[in-house]
Amino acid sequence: LVTGACRFLGGYLTARLAQNPLINHVIAVDAIAPSKDLLRRMGRAEFVRADIRNPFIAKVIRNGDVDTVVHAAAASYAPRSGGRAALKELNVMGAIQLFAACQKAPSVRRVVLKSTSEVYGSSSRDPVLFTEDTSALRPPGEGFARDSLDIEGYARGLGRRRRDIAVTILRLANMIGPAMDTALSRYLSGPVVPTVIGHDARLQLLHEQDALGALERATMSGKAGTYNVGAPGIIMMSQAIRRSGRIPLPVPRSALWAVDSLWRATRYTELDRRGLTPIIDPRWVRSMESRAVSAAQRWGR
Repeated sequence: LVTGACRFLGGYLTARLAQNPLINHVIAVDAIAPSKDLLRRMGRAEFVRADIRNPFIAKVIRNGDVDTVVHAAAASYAPRSGGRAALKELNVMGAIQLFAACQKAPSVRRVVLKSTSEVYGSSSRDPVLFTEDTSALRPPGEGFARDSLDIEGYARGLGRRRRDIAVTILRLANMIGPAMDTALSRYLSGPVVPTVIGHDARLQLLHEQDALGALERATMSGKAGTYNVGAPGIIMMSQAIRRSGRIPLPVPRSALWAVDSLWRATRYTELDRRGLTPIIDPRWVRSMESRAVSAAQRWGR
């Protein structure tokens, strides 16, 4: 059983597992209905529309005689309504309900949790690379990273209560690839990439196909434990910007809010293409973007 089946990782993992002749039955679960293309890609997998916060998920696991559960439904962005409170309920309460259902199901023998390397925080005193045994110097106190830490704790609690269940936690690094739409890919997609003067962040990346491969391997034969999944080295933000063919735009930290507002304004250009009325005139946005590119080119000389 795979949760979050209508998202990139959950959907493509479901498709891979459905093609594996060693697996008898694959159940894909999500609170929203999949697109026709995604449903076709899932092949012989059975799709069940269910919210994992609802006790109905226990019935799905029990009736399907599920032996392996892959939890890939944690979201890093808030729903359209509800904000941060709704996001925390979706992530944490959903995981609690799912793991409780796994604990009660005698057929479950393996649980795979898709987590994130964000649980290590982002302190300036952090080591270049974390190992699984390294603790964060300043653990995250809010947001998706905090939710992920809490979910990991509930997963380990399941493993302690049910010693016969192998709990595998995969902490995935920043994922990037041609098929994924992430905050990092959107950040690097514009012609000009704003950066903070005097700061050059370290990035550990993970290709989308490598992430899928790690999840598939953990599902089929993974050992219990916590594992970091990412490239063996790091890349600096300045290198990532150059390799993506973009132009860096160094700005003071105090000016970030203005740059962020301009970037958000460019998102409304999509509304104009769809025949809707944008909040901000796209022609003005393109004009400002062109001026920023010209200024960045002059400063870079």
